[in-house]
Formats: sequence, C-alpha cells, structure tokens
Amino acid sequence: MKKMFKVLIFTDLDGTLLHRETFEFNEIKEYLNQLLSKGIIIVTNTSKTEKEILEFNNELGSSLPYISENGASIKGLDLLNSNLPKELILSREKDNLINIFEKSVPVNLQNKCKWLSKMDKKKQSLIFGLKDEKLNMALDRKYTIPFIFEGNKGEKKELYKIVKKKGLALQEGGRVINLTDRVNKAKALQVFVRFFKKKNQDVKTIAVGDNYNDLDMLKTSDFPCLVFNDKFTLDHIPINDLITTNKPSPEGWADVVKIAMVKINKN
Repeated sequence: MKKMFKVLIFTDLDGTLLHRETFEFNEIKEYLNQLLSKGIIIVTNTSKTEKEILEFNNELGSSLPYISENGASIKGLDLLNSNLPKELILSREKDNLINIFEKSVPVNLQNKCKWLSKMDKKKQSLIFGLKDEKLNMALDRKYTIPFIFEGNKGEKKELYKIVKKKGLALQEGGRVINLTDRVNKAKALQVFVRFFKKKNQDVKTIAVGDNYNDLDMLKTSDFPCLVFNDKFTLDHIPINDLITTNKPSPEGWADVVKIAMVKINKN
C-alpha cells in the first residue's frame, strides 16, 4: 500500500510566489487553491511583516499559517490542529536588538547603516517599491530592522562579524539588509515541522525561494525549489537535488512545485 504523506510547502513571497515588481499572483491563484483543496499545507516563510502576510492571505481567500520577519515569529499552527500553539515567538523584540547593536558596533560602521525607519516616505517607497498603506504595513516591524549599507565590502564583512559575535544576525534580501536576532527561515521551518509532527508523523516538506537568504531554508527541506531570479546568481548552489526553473515568479513558483509534487507522488 502506498504511504500517504502530509505535504507542507514553505514559501518565500516577494520574487518567489509574488511578482517581483507588481507583487501580484493572479496567474497562479487557481493552482494555489487546487493545492489547498487537496489538503496540502502552504506556509509563507518570508521577511514580510504580519500585516503584509495577512493581506496576502486575504487576497488568496484562505487563512494560511505563516512565519514572519525572517523566522522571528510562527503563527497559525492551531489552524492545522487545535491542540497546537497559536503563536511561537523565536526572536527578541527590535528595541532589544538595536540596543545591542548601538553598544557593540563602532560609530564609523553605524554611520554606514541607513535605517529605513529614519528615511522620508519617498525614499522608503523607492526602496520597498510600495506606497501608502502597503508601505506602512511593510515598515510595521516587531523583530527586524531594515537598512541600506553604504560601506564597502570590507566594512560590510566587519559589520557581519561584529553582529554575529554579539548574538545577532544580518539577513540580506533583494531590497534591504535586516538586523535580526539569531533566527532565520530555516530554523523557523524546523521548529514548525517539529511541532506539526506531534500530530502528523509522515511529513514531506517543499521549500521555495529565489534569493540568497532562502538557501538555508531550501537546504532544510526534502524538496528544495529555486525560482528564477535574474538578480541572483551563484555559479554553484550547494544544494542536492535542487529543483529549478527558467521562469520568474509567479509562474516559476507553480513550475517548481509541480515538479516537487510529482517526485513526492512517486515515493
């Protein structure tokens, strides 16, 4: 008898499931709903804020569990089983992080960090590609602090080293660098699966991303998937059995997930 697995899809949003410039996903909305109707669980695992993810859920028309702010917070496990927690917080709050940063990082390096919270709306909008309420939602952060670094490669390397030594992290995405606690998408995926397995032993995970900060998440999954991103190039991506596509988001998302589902169904 063929073994039945519960399938969890952990997915980045911007440039992976959502169009890189328009943030639309109409082309694959029907496919997303088909997956959900088959009992496949989709978990957004993104640098986006809680408000942004809830807006995505609203546009999709489904209440999906989610991991927000680069692995800082997990919400919605209780949607999958009422005995699982509603919320898991894996990070310290941002005021705590900025305190450590300001005490630990030399002033010359701090001056190279241009915090988005201190920029005017025009600059914020230009960097995030968002306006009005969508911009406000992107800036409404509890656990991460986005910034632009205006130093050279050597200075950036030094900054990463100091931050790591102090128990923090820098996570670089397509638009900004985020100062974070020592959390990430991969660790949050592992925590989510650990809790989920308390009620479901036979689980297969798919992870879908498009950028450098998604690679650890992809490595942690059973079926790693990379959506085409012309701004992200690695000569050799050190991930075994990586599923790829030459299509960008959102169509590229559907391409790689379909391949992953075929592989799962063969098992």
